[in-house]
Amino acid sequence: MAIARFPGFVIDCPDQGALATFYGALLDWKVTISPDWAEIRSDDGQCISFQQVEPYTLPAWPGQDVPQQMHLDVIVDDLDTAEAAVLGLGAIKHEHQPGTSFRVFLDPAGHPFCLCVD
Repeated sequence: MAIARFPGFVIDCPDQGALATFYGALLDWKVTISPDWAEIRSDDGQCISFQQVEPYTLPAWPGQDVPQQMHLDVIVDDLDTAEAAVLGLGAIKHEHQPGTSFRVFLDPAGHPFCLCVD
C-alpha cells in the first residue's frame, strides 16, 4: 500500500490563467483560476497547477543558460492533427526538432513540451 499518491505538479509562469487555459484545452481538463494560482484537473483527479511568479525568465531550450524549468510529454494518436491543434491554441513549434516520433513546441510561457506517438 502506498503511503501517498502523486497529486500533480506546479509550473511557474508569468500568467497562470493563460497557461492553465492552454493546457486545459490541450488535455480537455477542467480549469480553475484564482489570483496568482490556477489548476487543471482531469475527471480522475490528476492535476497540474500553475503559479504566477515575478519576475519570470523565459526558458532557452535546448541550451541550459536558462533551463527549460519543466517538460511535458503529451501522447497523441496523430502528430499532424495534434500539431495543428496546439498551434491553434497558441503553441509555437520549436525550430530544433531532434526526433521523428515526437515534435517539440513551446507553450505560451515558453516552456518546451512534446507531442509524442507511441
